[in-house]
Amino acid sequence: MAISVGQTGQTSVRSEPNVVPMIDIMLVLLIIFMIVTPLIAAGFKATLPKGKNLDPRPEGDNEVVLGIDEAGRYFLNGRAIAAGTLQDQLRSIYAARSEDKILYFKADNKLKYSKVQEAVETARQAGVRVMAAITEPSSRALFSDDKNKEKH
Repeated sequence: MAISVGQTGQTSVRSEPNVVPMIDIMLVLLIIFMIVTPLIAAGFKATLPKGKNLDPRPEGDNEVVLGIDEAGRYFLNGRAIAAGTLQDQLRSIYAARSEDKILYFKADNKLKYSKVQEAVETARQAGVRVMAAITEPSSRALFSDDKNKEKH
């Protein structure tokens, strides 16, 4: 806002927008879009990490393991089940549990992420409160442990 003083001594108020903050905001947005746009165009590829220090024990009797193969078929504790019955079976398992509502999850690394997301949402609706991803041991970690054992 500016005040102009005329020759007769009268003051009038002129309303002029201050464009400096608007230019600053536009430059920040431009930079953000310049960074984000290539990432969106490249796509997102999610892969489960390879484990380093894994417990070699098999899953326990009380643990529930949901597996999905590359074709998108579901396996509950190693048994193949139909996709339509997954939510009902998980609901019956977790309805009897008061505290331990953990689901261990295995998925093929070539599986589309939409199938993983669908399984997670189905499990959540069935009463699962915690999902834990089961990873495969990395070959490098296994070889490095063997070398360390040989040195000692």
